[in-house]
Amino acid sequence: MDKKPFKKPQARPNPTKRGIKNTGFIALIILFAAVLFAANNKATTLTTVPLTQAVSQSNAGDYKEIAINGNQLTITKKGATTATLKSYDDPNASLKDQGFNLSKVTISYKAVSNGTSLLTIGLEYILPVVIIGGLFIFMLRSAQGQGNQALSFGKSRARLYGNEKEKITFKDIAGSGESKQDLQEVVEFLKFPKKFASVGAKIPKGVLLIGPPGTGKTMLARAVAGEANVPFFSISGSEFVEMFVGVGASRVRDLFAKAKKNSPCIIFIDEIDAVGRRRGSGMGGGHDEREQTLNQILVEMDGFEQGQTVIVIAATNRADVLDPALLRPGRFDRRVDIILPDRKDREAILKIHYANKPLAKGVDLDALAAKTAGSSGADLANIANESAIVAARNNHSQIDQDDVTEAFEKVAIGPERKTKVMSKKEKEISAYHEAGHAIVGHVLPDSDFVHKVTIIPRGGTGGVTWFIPPEDKSYHSIIEYKDILARMLGGRIAEEIVYGKDRVTTGAGSDLQKAAELARDMVVNQGMGTKLRDQVFHSDEGMMMDRLIHDREYSDETAKVIDDEVESLITEAATRARFVIKANLKNLDALEATLLEKETIDADEVKTLLKGCVMPKTASLY
Repeated sequence: MDKKPFKKPQARPNPTKRGIKNTGFIALIILFAAVLFAANNKATTLTTVPLTQAVSQSNAGDYKEIAINGNQLTITKKGATTATLKSYDDPNASLKDQGFNLSKVTISYKAVSNGTSLLTIGLEYILPVVIIGGLFIFMLRSAQGQGNQALSFGKSRARLYGNEKEKITFKDIAGSGESKQDLQEVVEFLKFPKKFASVGAKIPKGVLLIGPPGTGKTMLARAVAGEANVPFFSISGSEFVEMFVGVGASRVRDLFAKAKKNSPCIIFIDEIDAVGRRRGSGMGGGHDEREQTLNQILVEMDGFEQGQTVIVIAATNRADVLDPALLRPGRFDRRVDIILPDRKDREAILKIHYANKPLAKGVDLDALAAKTAGSSGADLANIANESAIVAARNNHSQIDQDDVTEAFEKVAIGPERKTKVMSKKEKEISAYHEAGHAIVGHVLPDSDFVHKVTIIPRGGTGGVTWFIPPEDKSYHSIIEYKDILARMLGGRIAEEIVYGKDRVTTGAGSDLQKAAELARDMVVNQGMGTKLRDQVFHSDEGMMMDRLIHDREYSDETAKVIDDEVESLITEAATRARFVIKANLKNLDALEATLLEKETIDADEVKTLLKGCVMPKTASLY
């Protein structure tokens, strides 16, 4: 195997060592204060007295001892107070000649420090300088050791992985079979670089992982590093950018320098769209910090030398906003699309997340996978965790089917608000409203199946009619969308038929909003209108700022046509819903009465209550 020995990542700072450093810092402060106190104490204790005063006090018997050191006299009083005196006369003259009564004082001729000895100089001058210098060096190193300090702004904040006991590999990730197959080639590049170099192949510099949020892009990148057994630098795109110009570029340089030292290795940049947005899009001009950071990334990816096996893996769910320079060959050479898991993959993902949880035997994970169409791996992990929380709250030793169902509904449509008090009239309106949704969705042939109907408030709604598709779908037709529009308006139409046009409530506000959004998407983005069926006005999401600054990409006349098309679709959907409900008023009343009695009805009971519903010809699109 052609691979350099793995370099052990640097260990994180030890809290014990940090405590020792803090103790040393405090000790230096105490020592410095002690030196200053000693110097100050010495200065205040030693005093200078005139010669005449010294003579009179000595002859009066106030002195205990006089020490002679050249022309300097150090006098110690009987009260242990010390004074200094420099003779103004000949230093060789005797004390008797100067008037001292030698019978009343002890004379000493041993040398006394004159204040200029090496020890005195060291304590008073050199030691304070050393202590101050030590304090400065300590603070400088402390500032450099913390990533959030001013002196370390230019250092990379990438986290290094690679020495974990339990590494993530492809076996630990369920689903994403095609994505893992595409990434297996990257693993081979990292494991056997010379095999490819021997036939003239160049190792790819970058791999771009594209997929919706929660699909496991970071896990796949770590699995590549685990499979190849190489270090893994992980950083978010937003961590490059600071308010100070040039900091992001400096961090990029530092990151790539570390990666080259640890070659072969992987650099993983999560949410690269934070710094990789298209340049010149009106967001800060051409010299802002984000664009300088992007420029540095481009330069570093071009600067890889032969023999440096460093692969950059980036992840984003907004590939349309990335700068073309990032996507050209020679930079991100590989593009791996990570899609939402299908039913089989969802079941495998659920089994992984429930593997370490006490799951009861009667729990059907396949049925749960069928109901979670469109869910990501993160959504499924959340459902598994919520079911464990529900089981613990209900004092269950194992997670049973009811716990899983409650957790799934909580994640999908919000928690129940059983404490919300509704009047009898409000419950009746809510029951008719949800019954209208259910009947229209049940009767129209291209609508999804009714999974559950409830008038118990959930999240921000007063009730829920829940539709689940029978299978995963990749495409939707105009007929399907029109049935969904009619289904959305079924609640408001039911209120209108039962109570009158002027007595419809605000309960349908969100239904109308969603219907308008779907109808506009059909016309503008999908070309599903009547007059504009062959035209699409889909704008690049990456040019959002341009759309705020500049005019829309179509004229006022076209905007009027689009509004007319949207209005036509909404009107048609309301008319079809009205025909369906009027043709099945008995079933509407039956469903409303059952909802008032039970508050929640499941799919089987809904089918029984709506068994006699008919599809009027006036509501058919065929």
